[in-house]
Amino acid sequence: MTVKSLTPPPVFVGCGFAAKYPEGGGNFSVPLQYLTGLKRMGRRGIWLEVLQESGDPTKDAHCIRVFRRRMAFYGLEYCLLLRPTQRKEGVEEHHLDQMHVFGMSAATLKELAPHSKLINLSYSLKPPLTNLFGRRLLCSLDPTEVLFWMDQMEMGQSCHDEFWSVGLCMDAIDPRLPKPIVKWNSYFPLVDTELLKPQPKPEGKPRFTTIGQWYWDGMIMIGGEYRDYSKQAAFAPYMGLPKRVSDANFELAMNLNPDDPERERLRSLGWRVVTPHALTRTPEAYYRYLAGATAEFTAVKLEALMGSGWLSDRAAAFLALGRPVVTEPTGAERFLPEESGMLFVRSLEEAVEASRQVLCDWDRLSQSARSTAVECFDSIRNLRLILGAS
Repeated sequence: MTVKSLTPPPVFVGCGFAAKYPEGGGNFSVPLQYLTGLKRMGRRGIWLEVLQESGDPTKDAHCIRVFRRRMAFYGLEYCLLLRPTQRKEGVEEHHLDQMHVFGMSAATLKELAPHSKLINLSYSLKPPLTNLFGRRLLCSLDPTEVLFWMDQMEMGQSCHDEFWSVGLCMDAIDPRLPKPIVKWNSYFPLVDTELLKPQPKPEGKPRFTTIGQWYWDGMIMIGGEYRDYSKQAAFAPYMGLPKRVSDANFELAMNLNPDDPERERLRSLGWRVVTPHALTRTPEAYYRYLAGATAEFTAVKLEALMGSGWLSDRAAAFLALGRPVVTEPTGAERFLPEESGMLFVRSLEEAVEASRQVLCDWDRLSQSARSTAVECFDSIRNLRLILGAS
């Protein structure tokens, strides 16, 4: 008689955007929440990362060292695949036998994969590598962009069994976008609420901040026109906020070159401009930077206009630390508790009012923020939803 093992099979978390960007602590934090969440669940989680050769061996070696060091710091099991430059133009493919392997061996990966689930973040892993896995789940972190590009090209729709999105309104997204060609399930962005715990209120003058890329080099057509969906465009209606709420500092941690005239323009309007690569280079530094803020203020362009129900992983981290979030609505607000610690605004006047509310009622909003992180965004809650009963 064959005795069925009571130990559930491993879960692989597929990523292709962490190792190549060692300066981005917040970027690295995104898949980290899945792996630390799996560990809290008592599940065997394996970080499966594909790193594309850059053409600079010294740079690639640095990326590999940083990645392996972080895996050791968090006590995570991993398999890092260094992919050679593709010689021919065409469809991007991931062939395991053509890659240099670090961490788990290729033989062990091949042995485990047929019995394992793959959580493939942002279609990071491509066939035929994906085809090794017994069940393949595509998790979209950019609902509108993925919906647009999936109508134009292969974005994983042909090689995955389930499709999950942090867009909570995929069934009611703007009709100017192509109709979904797969059935989307929704989940909240993950945050490990044991890794990120509530922190005391920061001392000194209150500070609202956010982190991101000021410019956006994407190009998608919606409703027959190309538009600017950058943070620069999103923040335009709120440029007067610092001078309207002078008893707080408003800070932007954005990657702007030292000689970019945008730095001086923002400063003249009352915004502080800091460099995220200097302040949030590691996940730990990223969490310290968030915890040092009174709240997040940020604007949303693309997902707000499309009503996708998107919420950011950064907002989830702010909430877990007990930091309120002031941002624009995307449709997700109706899935949150009434007292969520998130304040949704549509204009400069509303942003001024919300910012003042944070300053006057921080303790209550902080407690609501933390409660919402635990109730809605916690890694275990959402991993159980994604993985089902297995």
